[in-house]
Parts: sequence; C-alpha cells; structure tokens
Amino acid sequence: MKKLIVFCIFLFSLNGMYAQNNPEKQFDFWIGKWNLTWLGANGKIERGQNTISEILDGKVIQENFEATEGAQKGYKGISISVYNANSKTWHQTWMDNQRGNINFTGFFDENIKGFITRPQEVNGKQQVSRMVFKDITKDSFVWDWESSEDGGKTWKLNWQINYKRAQ
Repeated sequence: MKKLIVFCIFLFSLNGMYAQNNPEKQFDFWIGKWNLTWLGANGKIERGQNTISEILDGKVIQENFEATEGAQKGYKGISISVYNANSKTWHQTWMDNQRGNINFTGFFDENIKGFITRPQEVNGKQQVSRMVFKDITKDSFVWDWESSEDGGKTWKLNWQINYKRAQ
C-alpha cells in the first residue's frame, strides 16, 4: 500500500513538472469552476464566479466571468487564451459587457505567471497593464490586476481577486 501511495505522489509530481516544462499547459491550473471574492472600493467583500473551460479540442482556454454581489454586480466578461506554437507565446483577448477589449501576451517566471498588455496612452501617460496569477495551489490562487507608468519597473495593484475552486 505504501508503494502505491508513493507511486501516486510521484505521478502527481510528474504532472506538475509536465505543466511547468510544457508551455501549452502553463495555464491548466486555471481550468475549472471558481468562486471569487475581492474587497470592493467601499471596503465590503464582493463576489463573483468564473468558469474556465478547454474548447476547440483542448487547444484554447475560454473564460466566463461574472460579478454576482457588490458594487460590480452584473459586470461580465469573457476571454479566449491560446498558445501559439510558432511564436512560442500565449495570447489572450478579453471582452466585457462594458465594451471593453484588451489584448495580452503571456509571461512566466519562477514565482508568477500572467498576461501583459502593450504600452498604451492613458490620461496622457504611457501605461502597461498586467494580470498576475500567484500563490497557485490545486484549489486556490490569487489574481492581481496591476498597472505601471514607468515601463514595468514598479506596479500599482488595482484589483485583487481570491479564487477558490467551487465544489
């Protein structure tokens, strides 16, 4: 029995290593149904749901986000994320019910992974925005929406969402 348990742990760790070494699997941790919480501007906890699915023969990740409680209730959005094997780069396009549309490129380092925009002018200043997935476990992670006006040297946290896997 102990050998079986050790073997199962070994297989699970190989799967995690496979995702780290296989860029096409870098965002598989995100797939699933999630309950979301964040601190609203009024200091109260707000809630939402996010369902992340593989589509198109498992080659594309589709996100369906909805804020369900709080000041942002009714805010909805979808994203499509895909790994381009030719450029060896992840790409994401976000669209929402406020006519928002943002294009991102994926990035990775040892501690975080996410998507970043190209520089764009916002209120007369060049700004870069990014979403960061961090503190990733099987059943939870933290998602940060950040912006930078100094080319990415420093980042301002604009929105932080806590993800918990729905049961």
